[in-house]
Amino acid sequence: MARVDVRLGRRVRDRRAVPLAISLALGLTVAALPVWATAHPAAARIAATTHPSATEPVGEPGGGVPTADPTDTGPVPTEAPTTTAPPPEATPPAGTTEPAPTTTAPQEPAPTTAAPTTGAPVPSPSVPPVRPSAPAPSPPAPPAGVHVTTDDVTLTAAYWNAPSTVATLRVTVTNTGATPARIRLAYTLPAGLTDAGTGGCAGAGGGEHRCGEWTSAPGARFSTLLRVRVSGDAWRRMPLSGSVRVTATAPGAPGPATDDEGFAVLFPPGPPVPGITLDAEEVSFDIGGGSSGLAVRLGNSGRVDAEGRIEVVLPAGVTVPAPPPGCAPAGTDRTRCSLGTVAAGRTAELRLPVSATPEAQLRAPLSGAVLGQLDPRGGRARQLRMSFRITAAAALATPMVSPPAPTGSQGVLAAGTPSVGDGRGGSARRTAILLIAVSTLLVVFALALATISLRRRLAVPSAGPPASPKP
Repeated sequence: MARVDVRLGRRVRDRRAVPLAISLALGLTVAALPVWATAHPAAARIAATTHPSATEPVGEPGGGVPTADPTDTGPVPTEAPTTTAPPPEATPPAGTTEPAPTTTAPQEPAPTTAAPTTGAPVPSPSVPPVRPSAPAPSPPAPPAGVHVTTDDVTLTAAYWNAPSTVATLRVTVTNTGATPARIRLAYTLPAGLTDAGTGGCAGAGGGEHRCGEWTSAPGARFSTLLRVRVSGDAWRRMPLSGSVRVTATAPGAPGPATDDEGFAVLFPPGPPVPGITLDAEEVSFDIGGGSSGLAVRLGNSGRVDAEGRIEVVLPAGVTVPAPPPGCAPAGTDRTRCSLGTVAAGRTAELRLPVSATPEAQLRAPLSGAVLGQLDPRGGRARQLRMSFRITAAAALATPMVSPPAPTGSQGVLAAGTPSVGDGRGGSARRTAILLIAVSTLLVVFALALATISLRRRLAVPSAGPPASPKP
């Protein structure tokens, strides 16, 4: 009687079970992919609703672009100041050339700023271009946006020999919005300064001046020069500071975008007096609000010793929190210090700690003043005054924006993906994760079953041909 190998049937069952488990695992995986595909774009849809499209109208139907600030009540000039090439940027953006706005003559009734010419840099022929990885998506720019920076009104020693001095204030404007915008400018001058005939600008009272508007393309950057006149006795009122404000309006924007920045009026040491020198360094606040303090040097260039004194005048919001020995507050904005005897030909140096409120830092750059005095034992006292600049990194910082979450590969959830507000997106993601986990376990089970079956087949010797039945 022939011998039947029962192990053969067992191997056949094992071989049938392996494809069945693998098929079941693959089926569950394929079923989980649509759920995962619908769960992952949910966060993208939320981000899209958070940042409206630049081309989508947001304002009321039929509303035109306003041509003046809602708070402006005075006359608005019909022309804008003449534009000029902006100064080079400290960190120019890669891949584009510097915009060069067209200079507009002030006699034209409606000057416009031409769109900037941008172009990609020509790659070097000897170096093959490198294809970087795709950058993370950034939120779209708002329809209306504007940024302004200012220089200072810096006077030279010639100021002390003239009844008044005409200086220029450079203002640089950048259209940071996604659409063409109409940009208007206004500036406020402190006491002792008046407008010296800037084309396209008119006085509105109280040191306020308003200018006409430019039509600016997205990304356009240009400068204008404001002419101001500094009176011969303005130094008696130091420190002096002013401010510049710009407003941008664009179609589709919910309202105008504004930005402002201050500027300082810097006087040289004077009025000139022989036998005394004075110098003060710039005060700068870092992003955390700390500063290295104010360094002042009073020199005795005369032939006799003299008692030295220093008085520091700071703008609103800037103070000396802890006066060093020999110094004492002389008011809300003043600190007086005694330097003792300053020998002839020597210079005394003093460093004062300085702090500023967040509001004062946002108004920077500001201006402070220093008065130095030498009192010799015989003779008249000698005095000098000068102003110094106060800057703050907070005035240049932009609001922090959370970087977008990196896109995960297929089958992996992106870290930091926000959940859908109604809870369906979170449930879908949990279901997808559960199905993927079950599918993975089934695949592992199938592989383990196949391995066990293969080991059994290798462990059992192959069966010979069945014996023929005996007659």
